[in-house]
Amino acid sequence: MAAIGYVSAIRAHTEDDFWGGEQACITLSAGFTPEALQGLETFSHVEVLFIFHEVAANKITTTARHPRNNPDWPKVGIFAQRGKNRPNRIGSTICRISRVEGSKLYVTELDAIDGTPVIDIKPVMAEFLPRQEVLQPQWSHELMREYWLQK
Repeated sequence: MAAIGYVSAIRAHTEDDFWGGEQACITLSAGFTPEALQGLETFSHVEVLFIFHEVAANKITTTARHPRNNPDWPKVGIFAQRGKNRPNRIGSTICRISRVEGSKLYVTELDAIDGTPVIDIKPVMAEFLPRQEVLQPQWSHELMREYWLQK
């Protein structure tokens, strides 16, 4: 799998909270022309799949752990949380499209740092969002309380 583009963002290192309002630009890799983004401006949001490239192999988790190492939250498997230390280091975020300019896609609230390799971009369509009520445990609401706040 090869990166289809790279993130340009203000943040150089991962942080747990305060991603609200963050602006980023995804520049497509050489070999992709502006045609690859053609029509994307007619959507309000995209789902961006990316690699947590700063996670060292020895930091990858395949078992259960406390999210953010907080013992007040239950130990849950790596696939029951969205932590960056996952087996394939793949991140996924739905973010708002600001604009498309040539081979550049500008987005708001992409929680990826500067230099992050992007492996796919997909338009968000209502028909692919949950068709039933979304359920999640209380600890996950606590974890996300400040995630999308602005600094």
